[in-house]
Amino acid sequence: MSKLRSLLNCEGLGRRDFIQTGLGALGGLGLSDMLKLKAQAGAKGSDTRCIFVWLDGGPSHYETFDPKPDAPSEIRGEFGTVPTTVPGVHFCDKFPKLAKTFDKFTVIRSIAHNQNNHGAGNHYLMTGRPTPVPVGCGAYVTFHPSIGSVVSKNREVKHGLPAYVSAPRMSRSGGPNFLGAQHAPFVIGDDPNKKSFRVRDVSLPTEIEDGRAKSRVELRQSLDQLRRITDTAAEDPAVDFDDYYASAFDLITSTEAQEAFDISKEPEKVRETYGRNDFGQRLLMARRLTEVGVPFVTVYNGGWDDHRGLFDNYKKTKAERVDTGVSALISDLAERGSLDNTMVILLGEFGRTPKINKDAGRDHWSFAMSVLMAGAGIPGGQIVGATDVKGYYANENIYAPEDFAASIYTKMGIDHQQTLHDASGRPIQLVNNGKLIKELFA
Repeated sequence: MSKLRSLLNCEGLGRRDFIQTGLGALGGLGLSDMLKLKAQAGAKGSDTRCIFVWLDGGPSHYETFDPKPDAPSEIRGEFGTVPTTVPGVHFCDKFPKLAKTFDKFTVIRSIAHNQNNHGAGNHYLMTGRPTPVPVGCGAYVTFHPSIGSVVSKNREVKHGLPAYVSAPRMSRSGGPNFLGAQHAPFVIGDDPNKKSFRVRDVSLPTEIEDGRAKSRVELRQSLDQLRRITDTAAEDPAVDFDDYYASAFDLITSTEAQEAFDISKEPEKVRETYGRNDFGQRLLMARRLTEVGVPFVTVYNGGWDDHRGLFDNYKKTKAERVDTGVSALISDLAERGSLDNTMVILLGEFGRTPKINKDAGRDHWSFAMSVLMAGAGIPGGQIVGATDVKGYYANENIYAPEDFAASIYTKMGIDHQQTLHDASGRPIQLVNNGKLIKELFA
């Protein structure tokens, strides 16, 4: 239980806050679950992919992309600023590598909303819709399908690859809700920085890796031993196993899938550039997955709920890993010619309070936050919107989470005004009154 609580923000997860439709809150899909439920999934869309980097807990806009060096000390904090590639634009000095990469991305400083706790804020930014009822700080809620799940519904993929991947876990509102579990993320929980890294339910059984499987019958017997396939066989005798095993065979023996998951094939120099840690290597894997056609990958990075010791926390590896990994990802995509069709988005559920509290931290503040967006035609070196001189409120070109979601969907060739239908057939608009963030389409 202590391990579970360490993954959560503020007061942790209460039983009454556990609101999740279709999936366990901390889970996702294994191979057999995904294959079993995916038969009806998918529609053709654009070729734009998205790497969605989620800083769970809410990173401070002051200590990232909207520093206020002229504010009083109780607001500006301990850190200085660093100039970016654009004259007159500065970031917090804990992000020097991103400052040098600013010519390749936009920062929106003016996204704001009124959902000032983790459960609701997470839902709002992950889905583009506010929660219909109040939820607690530690709640896991999926009242509406997440952006990743909607992408899964609207996009077709080849080679048996999943349309939506999340690593190392699914965010609390990253699920599919009424779209069905076939549109939940395929979760890659292992650490790709470890030599022993293997993708759950995708790695070949040893006898197949060693070339000892001589026939399709022997292969099927080996596949039978995979835990989730065995579980499904016991639980659902109605599964058409001819089609089911064919799909499993396609994924497990797919050259594209195995190449994408095998991060050890990356040159050591490239791996070092991303940072030899779990977060950096997950970003590198996200690049590999999107390049073979996975349209939506979430890279989850927790620990940004800095109610106390914020400055000490940022002085450790937390800020450095994000600075190194995300700047490397954007630069690598650009050098490989993949940034034109791959969005990179970096955000959390809200910003942090202007005044530093008694514990040298900042509390929840949803009225101003910064979001990094790169790729898919998004201009580089651009600041969108602004906050007031002390960073309290977004006060120029203010955008809501609905606008953020509508813009992502449009970039990915998905109609954000489409009507979905829940399990009972009730019509539900994908995004309510969302307008495009025009500066992203310049």
